[in-house]
Amino acid sequence: MSTLLAVPGAIAAAYQLLSALAALRFPHRPRQPARRLPPVSILKPVHGLDPHFYEAIRSHVVQDYPEYEILFGVSDPEDAAILPIRQLIREFPGRPVRLVVASTRAPNQKVGVLIELARHARYPVLVINDSDIEVPPDYLRQIVAPLEQPDAGLVTCLYRGQAQSWAARFEALAIATEFAPGVLVAPLLGVREFALGATMALRAADLERIGGFQAVADYLADDYQLGRRIHSAGLRVVLAPVVVTTHLPNKGWREAWRHQVRWARTLRVCRGGGYLGMPVTMATLWAGLLTLTGSPLAGAALLTVRMLGALAASHVIGMRLRPADVLAIPARDLWGVLVWLAGLTGSRVVWRGRRLQINREGKILPEAGERVESPAQRPV
Repeated sequence: MSTLLAVPGAIAAAYQLLSALAALRFPHRPRQPARRLPPVSILKPVHGLDPHFYEAIRSHVVQDYPEYEILFGVSDPEDAAILPIRQLIREFPGRPVRLVVASTRAPNQKVGVLIELARHARYPVLVINDSDIEVPPDYLRQIVAPLEQPDAGLVTCLYRGQAQSWAARFEALAIATEFAPGVLVAPLLGVREFALGATMALRAADLERIGGFQAVADYLADDYQLGRRIHSAGLRVVLAPVVVTTHLPNKGWREAWRHQVRWARTLRVCRGGGYLGMPVTMATLWAGLLTLTGSPLAGAALLTVRMLGALAASHVIGMRLRPADVLAIPARDLWGVLVWLAGLTGSRVVWRGRRLQINREGKILPEAGERVESPAQRPV
């Protein structure tokens, strides 16, 4: 049995070493500053209050960038996020910050809001990121600079999670030790069509060229679809050296499970056969099986390689791991195996408090989403 496990174990070890190499190649220093800094419109669709929401949106207003505007969009005129957005406008009265209430019937309501925000945007470069993203002061400079290259069509970036509860901490570990290595390795394996919702910067002209946000309004993974379309148009997707932060809610294990299963099912419909091949990268799984079948030294060696890959990726994204986090990595890996198994089947996901059904192409089926949690998103 251990002989049969040697092949997937070797593949898993090679993947972990490759992820460590990719981490070493990641540009830890900012690239050369752009010679031209075109004006930028930041589009931020918002739904409810995320943890540290005000700190996140405030970080966008204090950017070291000559000319830009921020457009916040909500689909509910009573959304709880409206109050802190108005507070931000009062704190910075001279900054071009606007709030847009968008009426949308798009299956993906976030994209429906983006369609409306794009109509209000004044500038030739658009930056889209999730509502809970906190950014450093040179964020705009770092993500706009690659667009100086004519063949660069979309700029994205890595992100790290900050959390308190152990369930949320497991999710932050997944981002740092599973998701980030996958992003770093992807270009080395020829996969260049991904984009991450943490940041997408592109020219408004290129967005129009691929059909605008309307082209992805039916899809759950709108970020992936934008990256795929930009790549199909003959333009490159560039990974910027900047890393941003998302503050994860202190959710319980049930909510964390539900969220990660949504990730898994979305990934399955996006990557197809690639999803089925993911177990060969799961070094902790094969290390455990090797140990149980009489090859403890091989299992220990594979687990050591896995830990090196995980620690390298965590360092790249600037996630500070406590000793308890390091010890929890193998347990989180095995949790990830269960998440992967749950993602193999099923077409329903929970997103922003709504239960949605997706088809094999990743499109949201045209049916009313069932709300599974209380809105509790109203201003007080």
